Formats: sequence, structure tokens, C-alpha cells
Amino acid sequence: MHEITIIGLGAGDLNQLPLGIYKKLKNATHLYVRTEQHPVLQELQTEGVTWTSFDAIYEKNDQFENVYKEIVENLLKLSAVNPIIYAVPGHPLVAEQTVQLLVQAEKQGKATITIEGGQSFLDPIFGALRIDPIEGFQLLDGTSFKRDDIQMNSHVLIGQVYDSFSASDVKLTLMEKYPDDFEVTIVTAAGSSEEVLKKVPLFELDREMELNNLTTLYVPPIHEKESRVKEWQTLREVVAQLRGPNGCPWDKEQTHTTLKKYAVEEVYELLQAIDEEDDDHIVEELGDVLLQVFLHAQIGEDNGYFSLEDVLASITEKMIRRHPHVFGDVEANSTEQVLSNWQEIKEKEGKKTSKSLLEDELRTESSLLTSFNYQKRAAKVGFDWPEVSGAWDKFEEELQEWKAELVSNDKQAQTDELGDLLFTVVNLARFYGLSPELAMMQANQKFKRRFEYIERCVQQNRGSFEDYNLEELDQFWKDAKKLERQ
Repeated sequence: MHEITIIGLGAGDLNQLPLGIYKKLKNATHLYVRTEQHPVLQELQTEGVTWTSFDAIYEKNDQFENVYKEIVENLLKLSAVNPIIYAVPGHPLVAEQTVQLLVQAEKQGKATITIEGGQSFLDPIFGALRIDPIEGFQLLDGTSFKRDDIQMNSHVLIGQVYDSFSASDVKLTLMEKYPDDFEVTIVTAAGSSEEVLKKVPLFELDREMELNNLTTLYVPPIHEKESRVKEWQTLREVVAQLRGPNGCPWDKEQTHTTLKKYAVEEVYELLQAIDEEDDDHIVEELGDVLLQVFLHAQIGEDNGYFSLEDVLASITEKMIRRHPHVFGDVEANSTEQVLSNWQEIKEKEGKKTSKSLLEDELRTESSLLTSFNYQKRAAKVGFDWPEVSGAWDKFEEELQEWKAELVSNDKQAQTDELGDLLFTVVNLARFYGLSPELAMMQANQKFKRRFEYIERCVQQNRGSFEDYNLEELDQFWKDAKKLERQ
């Protein structure tokens, strides 16, 4: 049997209920309601209509998901005995999780359902708020929505806010994107004689919200870019405008090639902020790095070759593909297993072409990084010293060869031997798990700090470098080192 007729009680009082639905409720012999906290039921009760509600299930469960599942389980059991009518607030197919579960049960052959009438709460809310949904609106579930679900330039309606705890969660989630004092509207019983619209600042939401089945929160749209700076789309709009017809002359002239040096600089500045353990600085520098990504994506889109969506698809697919222990059924219980799986998957991907193992390891912005990558890649296929002592021996060998060339006048040969020596230094760094690029960056920063100290000492005393000999300048250098150690 398992016949279930689902009826919507509408968004307001009995006056809004269609006549046919009213008659079905009046004549129902096996009527069940998700909750009896609804004005239509209160009025029907005075007319002698009786029902069984599932309010008690709410009281014994902490999670709404469990509540909905238990209600549906009960409905399926009850419908095995007699055809039943199940009444829910609003329209059955708008923000009603139990109905969605019943639809799934029907697809599985567990029940036959019929859905009838009931005005959703959307129409009267649009009327009460005087908004046109064609401008763009979102209907979100207050029990499960997340920050990234929100589109700030849309009309946002949030339902299913049942208690002060869920209201507090909604408030905190919204405050991750909106200002604390942003004005929102609490809409209760829209379209009925008891309709109430109350505007409150966001931070007071959980103190002011009247909680019942006819309450919806309205968050108005924000169209100004300056007030939507916490949305990804806003940055994309800004970058597109900078490169647009009326944008910035400098931004419009940039290409992938001209921006290369800025990408390197921004990464270095980010590394410095991380070394300083300065969160505010890290946020700023991460933003600068992100800007480079958006600029390159916009250039790709302007040229008709690729878009930001292609960039997102590429990295998302790669992350899912290379993490089968998270998104698939592969087991990896240690970092070593994860890295091993990653490398195996990467190598399988590389086998699709016959290119050199070193082809993707070139870093034109940094010879140090290129050396490091080449050596790391070669080591993975067995071309490496078995022990670090072999790398030290090679270093000593290259050092002597460079010294031998220095007595000649052949600059090309000297440069060649110096390159071999530096290559062995990079190899030693790799053996000891050190980054030669980071080491060089720190050395440059250190030199800059100490030399600026020397400059200050010179200016504060005699005022010119010509007035000092090397021994005196070296003493300033030693003083700078001492100050750093304090």
C-alpha cells in the first residue's frame, strides 16, 4: 500500500488555504503533521479536525537530520497499514526536507506519494519585502548553509531557523562576509493578518529573532564592489575592469611574460612574511600572490585561450585525482604513503607523453630552483650519490677545478666551472633537506639589513663612505651581527 498524500498548509492562516486543500484536511481520517505549530492547524482544531504531530521527535533529537529521518521512517510504517495524509508548513516542495526524503523513498519503490497544494512562503515574502526575484535571489537552509553558499549581490532568504542556537550559527556565518551592523529583516507570517517585518543589525539577530515555522530571515543584496570585498567574484570583477576598455593603462598592457617578475617578487615577499610570523603581513602578501593568479587568468580570457574556470577545473581535478585516499577508496595512513601515492599517480600522468623527465622542471625565474628540481627529479630514478659523502667529494673536486681555471684568462671556462661548483652546492642542500632558494633569499635579506646598518653608522658620523677604510666598515658589519644576536 504505502500511499502518502502530502499537503502544504501554506505560509499563513486559514484564509490563504485553497478550498480543495481545506476540504481534504477536514475529511482526513489519518492525518499526520510535521509540527502542529502552524496557524492553519490552530484554526482547524476549533473546527474539530484532529491529527497526530511529530513534535515529540524534535525534542528527543539533537540533529535535524535525525529528526527528518525518523519522521519519514514513521510515515512509511504508518502508510503500510492505511493511506495517510501528511501535512507540512508552506509548500511541500519548498524547503521541506522530509518531503525530499519521501521523494527518494518513492524512487526506491518504498512508497507512492501524491503532492498537493499549499502556498509557499516565497510569494508572500516577495510581496511583503517588495522585491522582484528576477533580480536574483537565494533560498538557503539555516540549519546547514555555509559562508561560501552566499552570493552577496542577491536577495538572500534564510529559512529553517528554529531556535536561538541555529539563529546564532546563522548570525556568525553571515558575519564572516557582512559587516556586524549590516541591517537584515526578520519576516514573520508574511501575507497573513499577523505579518511582522522587523529590521535589526546583524549582530543582534539571535537576540531579536522570533522563532517559529513562519519566520524567515531576509538579507538584502549589496551591489557596490567596495562592500563585497570578501567575495571571489568581486576580485574577478575588479581585475576585469582594470583590464577593460576604461581600465588602467598599465594593467591593459600586461602580458604573461611582463608579469613573470612580479609573480616571483610576490612569492618572495610572502616567504618573508611567513618568516616574520606576521599574520597581517601574510594576509597582505597572499592577496598579492592571488592577484597574480587572477591577472594571468584574465589575460588568458582576454586572449580567448582560457579562463579562471579552466584554472579552477585544472587544480581541482588534480587534487581529487592525486588524493584517492581522501576522495576514493585507497588507504594512506602516513605522510610517506601519501607522498608515494602522489608520485606514482604523477608518473602515470607523465607517461601519456614521451617528453624528458626534466622538461617540466625548468624555472626560468630562478636558476637555483631549476638546479634543485633537476637533481631531485634525477634522484627519483636512481641517478644520485648513495651517500652525502659522494656529494661532498664532488664539491671538493669542482672547487679545485674552478680554482685551476681562475689562473687562466678564459672567462667562459671560469664561468663554466663556477656553474659546476654552484650546482654541487645545490646538491648538498638537497641532501640536507634545505632549500637553496630560501637560503639565498635569507642571505640577501641578511646582507641588506647589515649593510643598511653600515649606511646609518656612516651617515651619523662622518657622513661619507670615502671617509672610512675597509677595516672600519668591517667593524660596523661586526656590530650589526652582534645586534642581531641580542
